[in-house]
Amino acid sequence: MELGSLFLVLAVLVVVGIYLYAPFTNRARRARTSESHEVSSLKAERDRVINSLQELDFDFKLGKIPAEDYPEQRAALLQKGSDILRKLDEFAPVSASASNVEARIEKAAAAKRADSSEVEAQVSDDDLESMIAARRKQHKSKSAGFCPKCGKPVLVTDKFCPSCGKALK
Repeated sequence: MELGSLFLVLAVLVVVGIYLYAPFTNRARRARTSESHEVSSLKAERDRVINSLQELDFDFKLGKIPAEDYPEQRAALLQKGSDILRKLDEFAPVSASASNVEARIEKAAAAKRADSSEVEAQVSDDDLESMIAARRKQHKSKSAGFCPKCGKPVLVTDKFCPSCGKALK
């Protein structure tokens, strides 16, 4: 047997081996993908629970929720959040210092609450009014009104309407 034919047979065997091994690699890849989808959906659900907690706290402060219903609703949301965090911990265990999931979700909700209150506290009414006036002035200098034909907004620099093409000047 010649050396060339020996290499050909060896190449065919390698290709067949790779072909037969390919389904095993696809299963592992699919398992990792489904796990990442599960983690992603759990994180999205966690964010929804945190937002619900924030909305519940805000509504309670406004007096929209009776005082007797608030603790029950808050406890239910905290329980739901802690269940989600436990499931997330099964995929990626965290350190022992952060093992209390209810404290973690409470901490996340407080952090989001603190972020929103800091933004409100930093901007005074006068600053806000001056920002609105500057924005209106900036917008007024750019806008030339509306197209007489189609009614779409046009800019000062437009010679033709961007929507219908009517000559503006």
